[in-house]
Amino acid sequence: MTSLTTRVTLSAMIVLAIFITLTGLALERAFQQSVLPAISERLSAQLFLTMAETEIDKQGQLRMPDTLPTPKLNLPGSGLYAWILDKENEVIWQSPSTLGLNAKPPIISSFFEQQPLGEALHFITTLKVEWEYKDKTIPLRFIVAEDQQSYLNELDRFRYTLWFWLGIMAILLLLALALLLIWGLRPLRQAAAEVSAIESGQQHSLTRRYPPELQQLTGNINTLLAHEQAQQTRYRDALADLAHSLKTPLAILRSHDKQANSSIIDDQISRMDDIIQYQLQRAANAGRSALTAPVAIKPTIERLINSLHKVHYEKEVKLIQDIESDAVFRGDLEDLMELLGNLLDNAFKWCQGTIVIKASNTNNQLQIFIEDDGPGISDEQKDLILKRGIRADESIPGHGIGLAMVADIIAAYDGEMKIESSDLQGVRIHISLPGNKD
Repeated sequence: MTSLTTRVTLSAMIVLAIFITLTGLALERAFQQSVLPAISERLSAQLFLTMAETEIDKQGQLRMPDTLPTPKLNLPGSGLYAWILDKENEVIWQSPSTLGLNAKPPIISSFFEQQPLGEALHFITTLKVEWEYKDKTIPLRFIVAEDQQSYLNELDRFRYTLWFWLGIMAILLLLALALLLIWGLRPLRQAAAEVSAIESGQQHSLTRRYPPELQQLTGNINTLLAHEQAQQTRYRDALADLAHSLKTPLAILRSHDKQANSSIIDDQISRMDDIIQYQLQRAANAGRSALTAPVAIKPTIERLINSLHKVHYEKEVKLIQDIESDAVFRGDLEDLMELLGNLLDNAFKWCQGTIVIKASNTNNQLQIFIEDDGPGISDEQKDLILKRGIRADESIPGHGIGLAMVADIIAAYDGEMKIESSDLQGVRIHISLPGNKD
């Protein structure tokens, strides 16, 4: 895969080459269009100067001075030529400079043209006049021609100067572009260096300040890194807690006779199964991720309620819902199902007949309230349930494993859970979770 620097450099070089080429061609065209009118004016002036030197004698014959005022017209092969033609387009006079020029004067249809004369192109100017002599007119055609050698030499000099300075400008622009790329792509190189440092274990996150265009990328990378580190910590803690939690049941099993204490053995096996299930669920919590698609709260709660109505079919439960349509959970669907499922299941178990569910997005926070009209929870139980690191074998009956899982999930998402007294005389669970990132 071609590097970003190489791609930008090649693209800039191509654009610059096209721009320089088009600029050079445009300037050359402009030069030609400015020079050609000047040549036309110069030849026109020479033509009128030749006309001024023309005389008709008493016999009606054309007379021209032996030496013309323009030196180049007196010098053979000088590149500047003049002719005078009669009405039959026959040459009746030609300048001394035409000596050795084996070519007839070209007859052009317009005032100024470029036509071949001999083996080379020439600029040609012509003018047809009716020369008045006594009581009659004499038709004459004046022609002035100049070869293009001086024009081509001047054009070559202009081209050399033009492309030389355009080349210098292109080199300077490329150098400026290289410096801009070095400066502009510096944040990307810094980010790459920090990623390499993270891979080598020298640091744990991206710590530099980056431009706004990169902040979402670097922020997501840091979130993924934190998520990965938290996930590894949860796995380590879960395995450590699992090993620690199984010590007591295993010690009890070793100290009792299997035949005489079958009920104790069954109880300890069931207890170990609960511990294993709890620790596996705790380790599997996905945790917060900036790249996770939002999960709508309302359909998830409705799905859980439909299931819980079937499980607790013996109860007539009145549900009061106030769930905003835009309330969403930024995280894993399974975590949300586990969190809400445990809370709603406890509400169904302990309520007398009424459950209130509220959910909204407030100040970029997802707020969830679940309350019931049950017997409530004492202050001692609240403190014990919310204590960090609670294990399955220390759980309160009826609230232990489920609420411990809820607490772990909320902690994994940097959220907060409060257990409060409900206006319905039961328990109100208040959950606050981070919402969408801006």
